[in-house]
Amino acid sequence: MKYPTPDFPGLFDDREEMTYVPQPVRSDIIARHATRLEGGFPSYPRIAPSDSPFGPVVASPVPNRIRFMSLGSGSSGNCCYIGDSQCGFLVDAGVDAPSVTDTLRRHGISMQHIKGICITHDHSDHMRCVYTLLRKNRHMALYCTPRALSGIMRRHSVSRRLKDYHVAIYKEIPFTIGNFTITAFETMHDGTDNAGFYIQHDDRALTVATDLGCISPRVDHYMRMTDYLVIESNYDLGMLRAGSYPEYLKARIQTDNGHMDNNVTARYLAEIYTPRLKNVFLCHLSQENNTPEKAVAESRAALESIGLKVGAGNDTPDDLAADIQLVALPRIGESRFYSFRPPRRDGIDR
Repeated sequence: MKYPTPDFPGLFDDREEMTYVPQPVRSDIIARHATRLEGGFPSYPRIAPSDSPFGPVVASPVPNRIRFMSLGSGSSGNCCYIGDSQCGFLVDAGVDAPSVTDTLRRHGISMQHIKGICITHDHSDHMRCVYTLLRKNRHMALYCTPRALSGIMRRHSVSRRLKDYHVAIYKEIPFTIGNFTITAFETMHDGTDNAGFYIQHDDRALTVATDLGCISPRVDHYMRMTDYLVIESNYDLGMLRAGSYPEYLKARIQTDNGHMDNNVTARYLAEIYTPRLKNVFLCHLSQENNTPEKAVAESRAALESIGLKVGAGNDTPDDLAADIQLVALPRIGESRFYSFRPPRRDGIDR
């Protein structure tokens, strides 16, 4: 099929008759390009930020996210990593040094990045690897109260050189590690001078309170001010009562200086919830008297009973639409590596 030929000439129909008309040389353009090729740039008049009709130009800082990962949570050994892009620290040291080093390395964190270890109390599953970690990483410091250090030295076979790494901290008096401001607070348990940690970073906070017998007024104070909460949910009461533990041990676990029941933790979470609380990590689950499914189900039911949508902390579309994320930390081995996004000024997460 042929298309009709238009009656007007094409763009290049008369190209043999075209003549070249020389253009004047733009020496200013040549000079400008020569300057760029030499590695410089010509100066142009610029409007000062204060003279701009849009106001001063302010660079938007890149948010420095809080990172969190559990390396073990239970009677087999407790340890977690908290940090940002500049440095980090460990809370407790009940997991062996090679596992800690290898796990962090696989997530791109060298031990040089770790500046210290904060110890909650002197029970073996929280401190048995502390000296090995410090001896292999001499740049790190040990942060605990003097009474907690005394309990460690008295109750365990630990080198006296552990004292060389000790930085004394005191409850209710903040101290700093890098960009983090940390406040130790009193917790109810049957160790020596037991502590939880309220950890502030910019305008956000993470609270770690493991091995709780009950929610004391000081524990309640710090948990109500946090964005990310690590809280004990140790046992299911029915499993404990029907289990093989001797009666004296069952009684000790249920005291105010023992451990927290799933039901108590669940009801407390529903009581303190505000939109600020974004992530809850259930920790120190008993191997004999609890299961992750039971612990999560109890807390999920309590949170849903007050109208909340509860996510599983996996960043799925459903999770991202949830009001709060609820996770049971693994008893042995690492959890996910969490990178908490700072909230917008309107209170909604990025």
